Amino acid sequence: MKIIEGGVTAAKGFCATGIAAGIKKSGKDMAMIYSEKACRVAGTFTTNLYKAAPVKWDQAIVKGCVGNRESECYTYRAADERPAGNLEEKDVGSAQRVRDVDGTAHVVVVNSGVANACTGEEGYGYCRDTAVKAAELFDIRENQVLIASTGVIGQQIPIDKICAGIEAMKPQLSPDEKSGSLAAEAIMTTDTVKKEAAVQITLGGKTVTVGGMCKGSGMIHPNMCTMLSFITTDADISREMLQKALSASVPDTYNMVSVDGDTSTNDTCLVLANGLAGNPEITRENEDYQLFFAALNEVNTLLAKKMAADGEGATAMLEVKIIGAKSKEQAVTISKSVVSSSLVKAMIYGHDANCGRILCAMGYSGADFDPEQVDVYFESAAGKIKIIENGVPNGYSEEEATKILSESAVTAIVDLKMGDATATAWGCDLTYDYVKINADYRS
Repeated sequence: MKIIEGGVTAAKGFCATGIAAGIKKSGKDMAMIYSEKACRVAGTFTTNLYKAAPVKWDQAIVKGCVGNRESECYTYRAADERPAGNLEEKDVGSAQRVRDVDGTAHVVVVNSGVANACTGEEGYGYCRDTAVKAAELFDIRENQVLIASTGVIGQQIPIDKICAGIEAMKPQLSPDEKSGSLAAEAIMTTDTVKKEAAVQITLGGKTVTVGGMCKGSGMIHPNMCTMLSFITTDADISREMLQKALSASVPDTYNMVSVDGDTSTNDTCLVLANGLAGNPEITRENEDYQLFFAALNEVNTLLAKKMAADGEGATAMLEVKIIGAKSKEQAVTISKSVVSSSLVKAMIYGHDANCGRILCAMGYSGADFDPEQVDVYFESAAGKIKIIENGVPNGYSEEEATKILSESAVTAIVDLKMGDATATAWGCDLTYDYVKINADYRS
């Protein structure tokens, strides 16, 4: 596997762009991804009961639904309105009940500034309006248009600006790296840097690329942390295997990030595969599947760490690595508890090796372990130091610990001495600026 430059345009057949459509007060605020060939699609979404309208729209497309309803895949249309494609049909009175089982997509339209969340039927209708506009311009079906939004919750989308933005973006679409970066910039809200990643592997003698972009800085917490993530690949892989790979990757990547303990209404991770690499189609969990999964997981890991490092107001990324656990579940539970602790985050900000805060967060995690066996280390570019041995402080140098904790990336390593299982979670320090950013987010 080779890490390469680029993002969503790194894979063959994908174009992108980003523009300022006037949704935000300033800066780029609309992005588009387009594949010349219809893509198989996989997705994972927020666990928040308040799901934004675009989440409902995309969930239905991932399920392969014409009507794009979250609650049911089937919808009613007059016979002459049935879209072309692989359909299951059943007579229902004078209409047809149809289901598009392709689950394909050509276009992703993303806006920042307004989340289109908690907006009711009107907000959902704007998703359809967005899809209809894009479908007309690209001569595709409306259910081949994926949609994502991020920004202020509870405001209606300015649909006129959205439709105008779609028209403006189409002629600007390009497969070059710069255009992918424009898209990555356009989906930012409180992010301070764009977030992209790409890797290449070889499958069946063919070069396969997996690239992606994401946004995420605040309102981020495990179990689909708050983010938008878009992954593109030219791999030829079945829809079932694509979804299996994504569903297996998310728990160890995006779900291991926590900035502030808030799970968003808009979390969306989409993977689009157009098959243009020409590798033998992956239809089962063979060696090619494992290689593809490793590439997808690497891109997701790189993007997850970029989000953690760019947490709102953050001055340092915090990595919590649990080793010596008796089970993966135990390791995950403890690592999430530590990385999510406000007191641990504040400790990192203050460069203060207040080790009791880590032990406390471990103790209330709900996981069972022996507190009198635990070792804890801090590690950074400045070195590594053990601060807890067998559950108690070991007389470490405060000066050395402070030096290690003063770096921009800090790792806390916890050895439970119970087995061979491991887990890693990512977060950031908690600063005064986090409160400032969120106190006046709308203004």
